[in-house]
Amino acid sequence: MTKSIPTMTSRAFATAFALRPNLVNWFLGAGASAASGIPTGYAMIRDFKAKIFCSHNDISRREIDAGDQVWIDRMDDFFRRTSVLPPDGDPNEYAAAFEMVYPQERHRRQYIEDAVRKGTPCYGHKVLGALMAARKVDCVFTTNFDPLIEDTVLAANALLQVADQTRPTVAAIDSGERAMRCLKESGWPLVAKLHGDYQSVRIKNTGSELEKQDETMRHVLVEASQRFGMVFVGYSGRDQSVMEALTSVLKEKTPFPNGLYWVASSAAKLLPAVTEFLTIAHHAGVDVAVVECSTFDELAADLIKEVDLPSPLLNMVTQGRPTPRLVPVELPSNATRQYPMLRLSALLIESMPRVARRVTLAQPLTTPAARGLIREQNCKAVVAAYGRDLAVFGKDEEIVAALASVGGQLAGTVDLNPTQDSWALGLLYEALTKALSRHRPLIPRYKRSGHSLLVAGPREGEDQEWARKRAQDLARLSAAYEARLTGQVPKLDFPFHEGVFLKLEQIEDRWWCGFEPYTFVDIPRELLDQTPPTEAASVQEALGVHYGRRGGDPAGDWRREHWATKYNKHWAKIIDAWAAMLTTTKDGTVRAFGIDQQAGVDASFSISTRTGWSRPGHHHPYFERTK
Repeated sequence: MTKSIPTMTSRAFATAFALRPNLVNWFLGAGASAASGIPTGYAMIRDFKAKIFCSHNDISRREIDAGDQVWIDRMDDFFRRTSVLPPDGDPNEYAAAFEMVYPQERHRRQYIEDAVRKGTPCYGHKVLGALMAARKVDCVFTTNFDPLIEDTVLAANALLQVADQTRPTVAAIDSGERAMRCLKESGWPLVAKLHGDYQSVRIKNTGSELEKQDETMRHVLVEASQRFGMVFVGYSGRDQSVMEALTSVLKEKTPFPNGLYWVASSAAKLLPAVTEFLTIAHHAGVDVAVVECSTFDELAADLIKEVDLPSPLLNMVTQGRPTPRLVPVELPSNATRQYPMLRLSALLIESMPRVARRVTLAQPLTTPAARGLIREQNCKAVVAAYGRDLAVFGKDEEIVAALASVGGQLAGTVDLNPTQDSWALGLLYEALTKALSRHRPLIPRYKRSGHSLLVAGPREGEDQEWARKRAQDLARLSAAYEARLTGQVPKLDFPFHEGVFLKLEQIEDRWWCGFEPYTFVDIPRELLDQTPPTEAASVQEALGVHYGRRGGDPAGDWRREHWATKYNKHWAKIIDAWAAMLTTTKDGTVRAFGIDQQAGVDASFSISTRTGWSRPGHHHPYFERTK
């Protein structure tokens, strides 16, 4: 029978740890320094990815906000579609990204040094430093480059009598003999830096550097793991060399004799390599537990409740305790205003299709291949592949004829569950875009990065009746923009169209159609040949522009000036006009094809004519204004 890894609370760990604290060594990863203002490995990966993204797309780093979810989504999409870096979450992702941005070792060392200088000891560091100064923790291993642990030990020592002070030995990969001496002579306390110190000539960051652990430091880690237990804090387990060294301990006679504890917010969030390591240790008879605790500071707060410290050290850590996140507050007694204060650009979808037509095939097709086949046969349909079958909206007769070459046959209907099935969400997203453009002067654009609707401009030689109807349908939108909805960009003569990005999202168990107004600019074909590679082009297409290799967005300045004078009242009118444009129908329903039930399965959506609203959470004199 497979043993499951036990879990315990941080308070339970603190109670057990307080019995014999010297029997457990500590292992700190980057997460332990997150509260100190030092970037975590994940934050550094995001920074490297932003630099790589900008380099491949010829964008200035200043033009993007790596913390904005919109840019995060665009960058993630770029890296998913390319092989520039290992997949998201891969153990080699950090090393590969770091080496790509900074190929030279001295530049990587400078980056680390700049990052380390931003840090100040957090509450967890102060507690652990006090425990080392009080001789209750003998050894700390860390993959971090910062000096926060040794700094807090020295600060704690300064509060003690000279005879009671104990200075830690700090050993990095270029001074492994110090760690070996401490191990042989029990010359504790020891701070062992497995990847180097920020002042070291050698630091380990890239794939080749992390591939093999320094033999001396590896020996110290393995030997200490046969004498003591170990608690891991803020460590992801991404370093293969470290994990191999720890795994090798399990082959010895007495691995982790005083327990193995891995601190994480949840056992479910551990990397597979860590789960495998803990499982093997558990099967080997090691006392293993996942300590479920969100942060180093929270763990330290529970430790200090159980472990005795000399008065000067206890006073030091007590004064440095962070302000509690939860504090008693007096609830507001004034009634909030009941009228909406902020209008959102999202429409509630009151109902949407639950089923689509199921089509079986003699040979399987991908969704792009099925779309291409239907397009070649001039069939108006929306299609998505799932397994060996297709889910389709459209006329049955046309669908069967278009798919005859691959043996397409009608086979009833298939249930749609967009919450669980990505193919169903994609099918409904495309059908919604088509339905919103039908019988409206709007042009749908379907992109992998997101669909959009553009205002249709006049066509040469078009029917006068159609031109009159288009102008009538767009009158409210034109009044809201107080400008033309289509035309040419001044001086550049690039065609532009006002439009919206569309989103289909589920929030609080309700489905919403989000729309984001944007001005789309079409670049002439002769300039498209100068765009970056294909993997970058789709991101630019989602923005409605194509960047040259050196010129950036040629219409960027004009677009910014175009929107600069549109303040809240203008935005309110624009959102109101788009909401009316997208939802005005005879029966409150938009349909992708307008076919009857006997002819096929249509995609029908019932959309609220009112957008979402936000109410104020408190009263303020500003709400009483009359102007």
